[in-house]
Amino acid sequence: MKLTNSGLKDRQAWLDAGYQLPAYDREAMIEKTKNNPTWIHFGAGNLFKAYQANVVETLLNEGILDRGIIAVEGFDEMILANFREHDTLALLATLKADGNVEKTVIGSIAESVLLKPENEEEFKRMKEIFVNPSLQMASFTITEKGYALTNAAGEYLEPVQYDFEHGPAMPQSYMGKVVALLIERFHADQLPIALVSMDNCSHNGEKLKAAILPYAKAWAANGFVEPAFVEYLNDESKVSFPWSMIDKITPRPDDKVGEIFREDGIEDMDPIKTARGSFVAPFVNAEETEYLVIEDSFPNGRPALEKGGLIFTDRETVNKVETMKVTTCLNPLHTALAVYGCLLGYTLISAEMQDEDLVKLIKTIGYKEGLPVVTNPGILDPKEFIDTVINVRFPNPFMPDAPQRIATDTSQKLSVRFGETIKSYLKAQDLDTESLEAIPLVFAGWLRYLMQINDAGEKFEASADPLLEELCPIVAEIKLGDTVTVADLESILTNEKVFGVNLIEIGMADKVVALFNEMNKAPGAIRTTLHDTLEKIGE
Repeated sequence: MKLTNSGLKDRQAWLDAGYQLPAYDREAMIEKTKNNPTWIHFGAGNLFKAYQANVVETLLNEGILDRGIIAVEGFDEMILANFREHDTLALLATLKADGNVEKTVIGSIAESVLLKPENEEEFKRMKEIFVNPSLQMASFTITEKGYALTNAAGEYLEPVQYDFEHGPAMPQSYMGKVVALLIERFHADQLPIALVSMDNCSHNGEKLKAAILPYAKAWAANGFVEPAFVEYLNDESKVSFPWSMIDKITPRPDDKVGEIFREDGIEDMDPIKTARGSFVAPFVNAEETEYLVIEDSFPNGRPALEKGGLIFTDRETVNKVETMKVTTCLNPLHTALAVYGCLLGYTLISAEMQDEDLVKLIKTIGYKEGLPVVTNPGILDPKEFIDTVINVRFPNPFMPDAPQRIATDTSQKLSVRFGETIKSYLKAQDLDTESLEAIPLVFAGWLRYLMQINDAGEKFEASADPLLEELCPIVAEIKLGDTVTVADLESILTNEKVFGVNLIEIGMADKVVALFNEMNKAPGAIRTTLHDTLEKIGE
């Protein structure tokens, strides 16, 4: 059995092996999509195949849609090459918490295109798509870094600066290539379109617009395009930048999942590492739970994706959902498990959910300390969201997600994931930050994590973080058994960029340092402190 058009002709073999197959005429769908596309997506990665493409697959099977998606890859040509070897088909393994695996052949991706102006044929096709009046939306999952135009010093990246100076004829940067395509649509009678970031970052539509407008302004100033192009991008009746909130855990392709496919007799399932360091496979594995909430602003209309479970609403509600997830109901719990998972020697988030102390920790953070100040968006219930996270998502033994991965860039996450809750307590007349116990426990655990010595007294390597070089030397001289003072850690405790607040000013530093000292007494002290503190909280 092969994942190709010809390989799927033996439908019975696939059905006998338990696979859901396209129930529509795929050739007809591809032809309609190529001739009159409605949706093009930038970033043909795992999340896209597991979520957006699967939603369209369902709607095609139900006869609600008759056209699929066009996928664009602009970072790694090997991803596209691997994709095309399988006729733009993909396998999705939905890993359910009850231990079952749902196996689906995704056929909704009608075409794949390379975002590379140097390849005349590919870029010509991109232009054809963008000047087609039927195109309603261009969406993106290129990670937050994909929208960056400047380096840490605030200087324009070299490809961006090159594009500003040389214009849209042969752009080098990712966003420059996208804006060059928008110029084509502008020249085609200023056709309307929605540009939808579906990346997992706050105010993503705003970030996308902020990444696109500088090109238009620079090119207009340098005479490469008329000033009306800038007006076109700023006119929401022609070009919109809807905000969205996406939530679905899609780890990189897992060998154990690949083995399931191999045992079913499917060939060529081995993941490969591309020259750019990406892991790509013909299959993706993902959790069952998923949320995609989108601001309903589409000047050229949109597919009926709400019938596939997507939620369309106003911008304010999207922002409330994002705030709920990031500051209360998911991300803080994930970060707490990441920090303590590394300290206690865990390598899977799901395994941590068998640990009574860690479950009690995240329940306290979510239910007891977070819910009193949560932003309720109205369309998703915060408590039910946490219930699903704790009872379904995190315990899923089939989700090979590691605390070490989640611990990446923790210094950049604490201010939003915990600092916002603290600020809400400070503003509330009926709440007191003195009542917070679990959040200080996370802060103390993270300071202990910076020592890079686990609870067994063994060295470990902290996950990548831009502030490690600045923060680790502050705790480098602290040894197991040492006791420190607030003054010893003052430069960290007062860092509002890290915590979102000055822990000394708000009176939380003493509690955090006391917990840190308890954890640093001897091997095993992290577990003891965690357990004893949570026992007191429960009293």
